[in-house]
Amino acid sequence: MRKSFGSPHPGPFASSAPALASCNRRLALHSGGVTQTTRRKTGSQSMSRARIGRDVAARLEANPFIKKAKVDVAQIYYFPDYLNDAECDMLVERIDANRRPSTLLATHDDPDFRTSDSCDLDRWAPEIRAIDERLAHLLGIPPEHGETMQGQRYAVGQQFRAHCDYFHETEAYWQDMVDQGGQRTWTAMIYLNEVDEGGATWFPRAGIRVAPRKGLLLMWNNMLPDGSPNYDTLHEGMAVLEGTKYIITKWFRENAWIRTAVPTYTSPGRDS
Repeated sequence: MRKSFGSPHPGPFASSAPALASCNRRLALHSGGVTQTTRRKTGSQSMSRARIGRDVAARLEANPFIKKAKVDVAQIYYFPDYLNDAECDMLVERIDANRRPSTLLATHDDPDFRTSDSCDLDRWAPEIRAIDERLAHLLGIPPEHGETMQGQRYAVGQQFRAHCDYFHETEAYWQDMVDQGGQRTWTAMIYLNEVDEGGATWFPRAGIRVAPRKGLLLMWNNMLPDGSPNYDTLHEGMAVLEGTKYIITKWFRENAWIRTAVPTYTSPGRDS
């Protein structure tokens, strides 16, 4: 386990070879046999998305408060204590007040694929807008490229199985996503509380797990250097074993985002 900033406490990233081997065997069952050692074509290249990836990475790496994860297959960064306690607590209250069952853009065979609660945070509320636009400025992406910031709540046993944040060009929803602003480029996720046990964000192909820490900002590029989707950003919101996990997630598009109505689905195993 690595340490960060000279602290006596372990850094947010952890890797365990036996645990990852076991998890990779489970992942193979959920992904048609795709394992850590295989690669697959996931979508088209894009000069525009490649440029966004370079520009954002250069901006993050020039920031002394941001550290890059020591992995080669994906660009993953973290910023400890990005939000203060008051900001985290305010967001937790908003999530609790407005949560609903989390949804998917496509159906899935696993009835427990996504079992958390979510809420769309009001981007025009002054206290939300300040956080929303601060994130966009940190990454150097125009605020209008950002989707509405989403809050998520995971109770004991709830999870989000291994998935990628980018859109799959072969899915029925793809044209709707193009019309809304195109492919997702960067993801920004902030942990809003400490979790008693479980609830880590696991990147099985990159070989790291991130434990929830209040105020910690995690960012990653969903694209490869050529602007095509990076399957090695596959990640899982692991089940909470004790306590409750709260996060916010901000997804950025390659173009300005225009919200439109699209069909969504809820995992059958989700308790109402």
